[in-house]
Amino acid sequence: MLDINLPSPPKKIGYRDKIMIVGSCFTEHIGDKLQELKFSVLQNPNGILFDPRSVAYSLVSYVHNKQYSKEELFYHNEIWQSWQHHSRFSHIDAQACLELVNASQQEAHHFLKEAEWLVITLGSAFSYHLTEQSPVDCRKGVGHVKTNEYVDVPGGEVANCHRAPAQWFYKHMMSIEEIHTSLDGCIHQLWQFNPKLKILFTISPVRHIRDGVVENNRSKARLIEVVHHLVNKFDGLYYFPAYELVIDVLRDYRFYDVDLVHPNYAATEFILEKFLQNYIDEESGKIAEDIKKIITARKHRAFQPETKSHKEFLKSNLVKTQDLLKRYPFLQLEEELEYFSQQAFAV
Repeated sequence: MLDINLPSPPKKIGYRDKIMIVGSCFTEHIGDKLQELKFSVLQNPNGILFDPRSVAYSLVSYVHNKQYSKEELFYHNEIWQSWQHHSRFSHIDAQACLELVNASQQEAHHFLKEAEWLVITLGSAFSYHLTEQSPVDCRKGVGHVKTNEYVDVPGGEVANCHRAPAQWFYKHMMSIEEIHTSLDGCIHQLWQFNPKLKILFTISPVRHIRDGVVENNRSKARLIEVVHHLVNKFDGLYYFPAYELVIDVLRDYRFYDVDLVHPNYAATEFILEKFLQNYIDEESGKIAEDIKKIITARKHRAFQPETKSHKEFLKSNLVKTQDLLKRYPFLQLEEELEYFSQQAFAV
């Protein structure tokens, strides 16, 4: 296995920090793990995003607490949707769709203002744009929403295609200059909004093979080039080599799912272990180990839950949870506390 340099930031992530995570599907592996370990995390307020301009646009919209209107939604297949949001926000009722979108925007605005860390995972340099073949009514809210002098959504770019007909879109590989302009301008606005914010970039190791093998490598190369330029340019920007850990350190198809595109459980756990070792501070690392034991105990399902030994097991973990909360009252262990308390004394 190749050795790889994993520099740690001067101030690592701790349990008292708020962490926003945005970007591709891979970023949610990190976010899910941190949430399971009870870190304060808000991930993907717009849903999964892949290209740099969509990521930048969403972040700037949180800074400005942008509230969407019905004119920025489109109606297709009996559902109201937003081109800038994941289908989890879609709804048969336009007002319900807007409420979901705007509630998420507002939550992101307030969370980002207080966040210590922003983790951005970029997946692809390819962006998708509506063509003239798309219905006029479906072009609302696209290509004319200018939030500031830095970040725009030009040429009908969409963040999510919502499985609309392929002929509605054309695909564009963003140039290095386009990627840099989007991210650089976004970073300036983020720091004006929250000067204490530290930003950690990663590149998703998921292969976008549908773009083509050569095209995927060109796409990843452009993302890597821009991110390293920005990290070298600014203090407070860091890079975690998730992409290199899979491609160059593991470098074996046994670490991929059957599609040979997505890293499998073993690969993901390897990356998460490296992340926790190098980006989580020492105190929080020790707390995380204790929380892992509590989480594992909660997931345990006894064959005979009425036995005295199982009740003692539950009571023991209730005491451990209470002790952990006494020492670290900022931890979010209310669900575990309630579970062990109810189960231990259930008749």
